[in-house]
Amino acid sequence: MKAIPWFVLVAYICLASSLHFGLVEAATKYYTFVLKESNFTKLCSTKSMLTVNDSFPGPEIHVHKGDTVFVNVHNQGKYGVTIHWHGVKQPRNPWSDGPENVTQCPIPAGTNFTQEINFSSEEGTLWWHAHSDWSRATVHGAIIIYPQNGTTYPYVKPHHEETIVLASWYKADVMEVITDALTTGADPNVSDAYTINGEPGDFYDCSNETTYRLSVEYGKTYLLRIINAILNEETFFGIAEHNLTLVGTDGAYVKPVTVDYIVIAPGQTMDVLLTANKTRSYYYIAGSPFADSIAPFDNTTTTAILEYKGNYTPPSSIPFPVLPFYNDSDAAAIFTDKIRALNSAEHPVNVPQNISRQIYMTVSTNILPCPNNSCSGNSNGDRLSASLNNVSFDTPSISILEAYYWNLTKDVYTTDFPEKPPMFFDFTGNVDNITLYTSLGTKVIMVDFNETIEIVFQGTNLSAAENHPMHLHGFSFYLVGKNTGNFNNATDPSTYNLIDPPEVNTIGLPKNGWAAIRFYADNPGVWFMHCHLERHASWGMDTVLIVKNGGTEATSIRRPPPYMPPCSKS
Repeated sequence: MKAIPWFVLVAYICLASSLHFGLVEAATKYYTFVLKESNFTKLCSTKSMLTVNDSFPGPEIHVHKGDTVFVNVHNQGKYGVTIHWHGVKQPRNPWSDGPENVTQCPIPAGTNFTQEINFSSEEGTLWWHAHSDWSRATVHGAIIIYPQNGTTYPYVKPHHEETIVLASWYKADVMEVITDALTTGADPNVSDAYTINGEPGDFYDCSNETTYRLSVEYGKTYLLRIINAILNEETFFGIAEHNLTLVGTDGAYVKPVTVDYIVIAPGQTMDVLLTANKTRSYYYIAGSPFADSIAPFDNTTTTAILEYKGNYTPPSSIPFPVLPFYNDSDAAAIFTDKIRALNSAEHPVNVPQNISRQIYMTVSTNILPCPNNSCSGNSNGDRLSASLNNVSFDTPSISILEAYYWNLTKDVYTTDFPEKPPMFFDFTGNVDNITLYTSLGTKVIMVDFNETIEIVFQGTNLSAAENHPMHLHGFSFYLVGKNTGNFNNATDPSTYNLIDPPEVNTIGLPKNGWAAIRFYADNPGVWFMHCHLERHASWGMDTVLIVKNGGTEATSIRRPPPYMPPCSKS
């Protein structure tokens, strides 16, 4: 039997809800984003940086499930930028998805572009961010998606909700950091600090007077909406002497699981419940890096303070959470293995039990030759690179979506992305005799509408192996399996969870391991897929899925808006 597209299922669920609770109408909301340079002082120095509405983090978008939002983005900055609505599926509407030169060209400085964000089945926390080079370091914010009117959370309503945004802080201009690295071929400089809601915290210079404080009342339960907007590091996060109960991730509910810490990758969001049930005092909230690689990383810790209301003497020494060591892959796996979809009558899953197509994809860091060994950042004159199935993505100069829609594909992209590694070897073993060189290409994966797809990401031991947060635009997918070592197609599928796997948009591919995802290709459009570590995305650890139209207007890409940013300027 042919699978029912997810947006049809959502329509049925919404209809049933409206009959039960009374007619529910989705709302339309409007926001204005002004991109401009603003001055911020942190770590004893002041710099100018690109922000939205002069804020860091940027403004929050608040909607109910199924709403539509129009955001008029005014670019008053110095260069072209795009905005992506991370985790929003955008059914049939890739035109507003945002990745630069994939679905649109940059919004030129001095112009504006109105983007239409279509919410469908998402419920929980997502986020938005710039999708041009490294500008998302300072251009990002939360998207809060409340339950549809007439419904409520599948857990006790919290006393209060708080957004926690983890981010990177560079004293330098982040665009200069990545431009210099790509020019010289070197690894980009690491950040100078991490921040919680824009503040580095007590363990950095000139920062303890502005440390973010979360005020709580004894006996109350709080919903923390946690977003990892950090550029290049995953994060262990916890609160001293307090447990966290995970109830949602990436805009979908999960079975409640109580933990001492979470591990959250760049791109991921997690909703956790915190009960203020300890002695009235101060407690550190902390985020420290999870980095299981030989690659350089920012090995510092950001903090905030959980502060109970009431009359008491502040502690002379604030308790600190016990977090895993920075390279503790086992601790990360123990946490992620606990996550299961809620899979209730009100929030069911629709996991493909059978697949029509499997794509086996190696994920590697590599090198590329520079003309005449001219790259000064490496001793051999080459430059650092990255690839999927040994293809390092070469971003075109015009939008792939517009080229596809208007049949202007010549010299823009090719449709020969390999669905299996071009060469098989012991991917996670000794690779001393395997070349590190890769090749550039703008190769895309063509997918028929409503195919049932399985992608098996395979980490490799080439260059600097590590955990990779892989993200797919346009879809939520099910993480049905993962493990260390090389994937075995004969035996590993028998270990899949096809009952209640988490429904997510970003997954952590274990270092020297594999991860399998499944989804229905029921959203026609051009959709970017990439590692959410920015240095890897900049090096080419990306590709594009083009989902063809179905047989009807309702299963085809919408017509483009009257205006799209031109591709002749940046």
